[in-house]
Amino acid sequence: MSDTSPSYFAHATAVLDEGCIIGEGTKIWHFSHIMPKCTIGKRCNIGQNVVISPDVVLGENVKIQNNVSVYSGVVCEDDVFLGPSMVFTNVLNPRSAINRRGEYQKTLVQKGASIGANATIVCGNTIGAYALIGAGAVVTKDVPPYALVYGNPSKQHGWVSEAGHKLAFNEESKATCPETGEVYQIENNTVTKLSI
Repeated sequence: MSDTSPSYFAHATAVLDEGCIIGEGTKIWHFSHIMPKCTIGKRCNIGQNVVISPDVVLGENVKIQNNVSVYSGVVCEDDVFLGPSMVFTNVLNPRSAINRRGEYQKTLVQKGASIGANATIVCGNTIGAYALIGAGAVVTKDVPPYALVYGNPSKQHGWVSEAGHKLAFNEESKATCPETGEVYQIENNTVTKLSI
């Protein structure tokens, strides 16, 4: 049994609080909780056992795998992928006896970025557009656009294309994505896409 509206699908076991905004074509699966005052864009896929907290903003076509909690303070732009059981934090120094709800840090995941399974994103950081965070990584600082990072603590191990392939820059500081043929350039430790 499930709740189907004209604009989105929610499994019968999902809890949708009053006051949440859910975009057209979005799918919300088993045992997920969508809290009030959050915004979910069009064509998102919210896996099993996911929590979307108040004031979270998800862009369009965001894919969230099973067992992910997206806490207040997190913004995910369009086309973001959140792998199974990855973790966001929203307070740097949590204590059970001290209420720090007014101290939630912001975390921004920019367009097209992917975060691997079981990775942890410490709050207050920005994950750049199309960055690829490896499984199990612990991200403690900002990640540049197109960066490939992994490890604990995470370190950068190269650059990736928008399709997620590692880029090999030549002597002219250019690289081509093997899947799409798109050309990228690196200059001053910044990657830009040259062709569409």
